[in-house]
This record gives sequence, C-alpha cells and structure tokens, in this order.
Amino acid sequence: MALVATLIANPARPAITDAVLAEARRVLAPEHPPRILHGEVAAEFLVAGDTRTASVLGERLRGALASEPIDVAVLPADAHRRKRLFLADMDSTMIEQECIDELAGSTGLKDRVAAITERAMRGEIAFEPALRERVALLKCAPVGVVDDLIRDTIRPTQGGATLVATLRAHGAHTCLVSGGFTLFTGPIGARLGFHEARATTLGVAGGRLTGEVVPPIVGLETKRAVLIELRDRLGLAPQETLAVGDGANDLAMLAEAGLGVAFRAKPSVAAAARVRIEHGDLTALLYLQGFSAAEFVS
Repeated sequence: MALVATLIANPARPAITDAVLAEARRVLAPEHPPRILHGEVAAEFLVAGDTRTASVLGERLRGALASEPIDVAVLPADAHRRKRLFLADMDSTMIEQECIDELAGSTGLKDRVAAITERAMRGEIAFEPALRERVALLKCAPVGVVDDLIRDTIRPTQGGATLVATLRAHGAHTCLVSGGFTLFTGPIGARLGFHEARATTLGVAGGRLTGEVVPPIVGLETKRAVLIELRDRLGLAPQETLAVGDGANDLAMLAEAGLGVAFRAKPSVAAAARVRIEHGDLTALLYLQGFSAAEFVS
C-alpha cells in the first residue's frame, strides 16, 4: 500500500523550505524526491506503508515540524484520492464569520448570542436547543439586514472560491450544508460557486424575523444524512467523498466522509477528524487531493 505525506503552509506565509523538506525526508525515508505542488507552500512525498503506518508517520512528522507553521497529513495514495462529492460547513469554514452572531449585532445582542454559539460549536451544549435559544433572541429583527450583512460584513475564507471552482472543473458535486440559515446560504453559496445549499429556514412575517425556526433544523445528523443522500444519488463510493467543518455539529459528517477535514476547528473537532488544517487556507483541501497550484481554477 502506498501513502502520500502532504505538507501545507499558508500561501501568505510560505514555509516549506529546503530545510523542512530535508527534515521530512529524514522522518519519512521516502524512495523518491518530493513532488512540489506550489513553491514553498505545498509538497508531498510518496512512501510505503499501511493505515497503522500512516498514523505513526503523521505523528512523527508533526512532532518533527512542530515549530513550523505547516499542516501535515499522511493519507492513502489510492484511486479515490480526488473526490467527487464535496460538502462544506459555512460559518467559520467557508466564511470567516458566524452569521447568527452578526445578525444578533443588529439587535445589540451579539456578545450574548456569540457566547452561546461558541459553547455549541465546542460541543458543550446541544446544537438544536442552542439554535432555538439564539433565534428567539432575534425576534423582530428586520430581515432586510441580511442583505446588508452579506454585502458589508460577511467575508469568504481565503481559498474557498478557488477550492469550489477547481473541484467543479474536475467533475465534483459541491454542496454547502449549514446549521445556519437559507437567507445566507443562498447568496453565499451562489457567490462561492456551490451547486446547491442545505440549511435551516428562519421564520419571517411582515419583513421581520419571528424568533422561530422552520423545521427541520440542519444539525449533526442532518449533515451526515445529506452526505449519504448525495453520495447514494450520485452512485459514489464512501471513499470518493470529502467534507470540511469546524464545529461539533460537523462531527458526524466528517466521520462519514471518505476524507473529513477539520478546518481551524474547535479542539474536540480537531482531535476527532482524520485531517486538521490549522495554518493553510482552504486550498489546502486541494493539495490533500494531489492538485498542484497550476491546476487551480480561479
């Protein structure tokens, strides 16, 4: 069985120097030189090993490079390395903000709502009742503020649009799946280029939020169910699927995916995911699949 060890830095802070590559070679003992995916931003080594070896090598390599701003992943180099289905969380993953927190800012309750959001994303409290509690605090907020937030406040995470465009260009189906709200996922999903979006619907009456959600809530198990639904609809093997997220409500989806990636995630999520990205931007998910920067679609 062949494994591929990938080193990824942030494009804004290239860090994969000759010294780093030499240290990686010492740890991995590969038979071949590295494949450079993008300058000092991403490189990969092909090494022999199995699933157990992958875990051991990954820990050794992370330990050896602990002082460097570099993400490390050791994965099977198999026929399903390039994925054909991609599911992504939205808040704090594909965008930098939590939409419900920004929405609460219009009512002067951002700090109160953000504190609940943080606890829910860490898995300290159940997601669905926490969502209902936060939405209740938004009662009577004008729905028109959503357009203002999308225009003025919401910022896509670096590399996200390139990630989606490149996957689409290579035949993957893409879905934005969020515990947040359709008022946001519709325009944000379209801006980022997703084929479709799944999210929770907020109650609206007379141009204002009712303080209620319209069932079903897109939570932990719903996200996993969407992955399975799309995988089956497209006739894909589990190994052909990719998912990314940062919060506790993403855990089931990440576990179900052939490759689940924790992106700048809460500690419990980072600990559970097969791969964690702390330094790279969202193009890291392309390097994990063996794409070089020359293959990116902007």
